[in-house]
Order: sequence, then C-alpha cells, then structure tokens
Amino acid sequence: MKNYTDSDYALNKYSEGIVYKFADGIVEVTLADYLRDNPGKTEEDFARLKALSDEIYHQQDRQAQRTCRLDVSIHGLEETYFIATPAIDTELIQKYEADRAAEAAYHLLHSGKLTEIQKRRFIQHFFQGLSTRQIANLEGVHQRAVWDSLMWAEKKLKKFYKE
Repeated sequence: MKNYTDSDYALNKYSEGIVYKFADGIVEVTLADYLRDNPGKTEEDFARLKALSDEIYHQQDRQAQRTCRLDVSIHGLEETYFIATPAIDTELIQKYEADRAAEAAYHLLHSGKLTEIQKRRFIQHFFQGLSTRQIANLEGVHQRAVWDSLMWAEKKLKKFYKE
C-alpha cells in the first residue's frame, strides 16, 4: 500500500506554500513569492489558490488510489493455473471426460428415466446455463424444488456415466 505521507497531496497540504513536483525536482511557491510576483494580489487570493491546489492534488490522489487498487503484478503469474498451459495429456483426459459426460447426458435424456419436469430443468440448467433461482422464477416455484429436482437428475446421470 502506498505511504500517504509520500504522496504529492500530503506534500502540498502540509507545506506552507503551493508545491509543484516535477521529474527533476520540487518547486514551492510561498506567500512571499506569490505576492512579490503578483503585485495586485492579496493573502486571500493566495489562500484560495492554495485551497484549489490542495483540492486538485486530493482528487488526483483519490483517482490514483482507485486505479492502483485494480493493478495486479504479473510477477509469477506464468506459474498460476489460469495462465499456465495445461499438458497435452491433461487436455485429452478433460476432453474425453467431457465427451463421456455429454454422451451420458444424451442417454439419460432419451432413456425415459427423467420426469418431464426433471428433463426440462436439466436442459435449462446444464445446457442453457440457467441458475436454480432463474428456473424457479420462470416456473413460479421455490428454488429448493428446482434444486431437489436437479439433484435427483444428477444422481441418475452419475449412474449413466458409470456405465
């Protein structure tokens, strides 16, 4: 986490003058400098300018905090599960298992072992990607009823999968 006291905002806020930070250094404009360079201005003008400067730095600091929290270091990311390329044998096994599961689902749907309600909910959930809550809302029933129905259909699917 960023140290607050090292921020441009804190540097400007806790300074007597207005601070400008550049790549090659820091420049501070004090009240005396401001009045000397701007003969028609007053201390109130400097105070308003200082307050505006503080507000601008504060907004920049808040924006930086919002965006830097979203930054993710890529160091070591190549070793994570999501980035690493799976081994070819792992891909083949996953494809084989997915094919077997799809075949078992096809046989289950055409076996007559599911009720019409189970069949409809099974298709909506596993093939169309609807949640149990969405299915319950569509049918006007409790979510638990949909969940129970899908649980029984899944148990029947596991029997077909083992065969």
